[in-house]
Amino acid sequence: MKTSGFLLTLFMALQLQGQVFEFESSEGNQVYNHRILMDDSYIIETIYESNPPVFILTRGGYYQKQGKTVFASLEFNSNFEKDQFKTFQWDSSNWKAKNKQRQVLDGKWLMAGRVKAEGEQRRDITRSRKTMKFLIDGCFQWTAFNTETFQFFGSGGGDYTAENGAYVEQIEYFSRDNSRVGAKLSFEYLRKEKDWYHKGFSSKGASLHEIWTLRPSQ
Repeated sequence: MKTSGFLLTLFMALQLQGQVFEFESSEGNQVYNHRILMDDSYIIETIYESNPPVFILTRGGYYQKQGKTVFASLEFNSNFEKDQFKTFQWDSSNWKAKNKQRQVLDGKWLMAGRVKAEGEQRRDITRSRKTMKFLIDGCFQWTAFNTETFQFFGSGGGDYTAENGAYVEQIEYFSRDNSRVGAKLSFEYLRKEKDWYHKGFSSKGASLHEIWTLRPSQ
């Protein structure tokens, strides 16, 4: 029995690494969707309504776990002006795992520059002002934030696929414009070692050719 208990604990721990989880909460007649993106060190939770689509909040940072409790030191919190949370903890007992859909671009990516007619224009990814895309198991989320001032500039996410040079996003929540939910955006992608070249048109129709680079381990 001791061996079985150990294996069960190990199995549950492994389930919390590199996974997407979902659960619902309610307040009166209002139902909220919670989506959790996790790898082996970083977590993002986003809360939103589906019908009609309304973005509620997002928060994320590096985490540790003990049993079913997940504790995070936050890097961003879109609700910070109201709740002042720089740390957060979750009870993962009611989390439901989505089916894994591993993709070639899974990882934490930092906006690292753009490709212009005159060549690549790189930015310093160590600065406190960051734009990060977290891709895992067929889900994505981008977030713009400042780790020093705790300013939040925007976020959006949903499902994605990356195959044969084609990258497609299906938006499920968007902090800046709820009306964009449901939109599907298609891009070209090219991965060169730790860099991801992202080419196409933004949600506003503007041409873009971005460079993203894998975020170094903390």
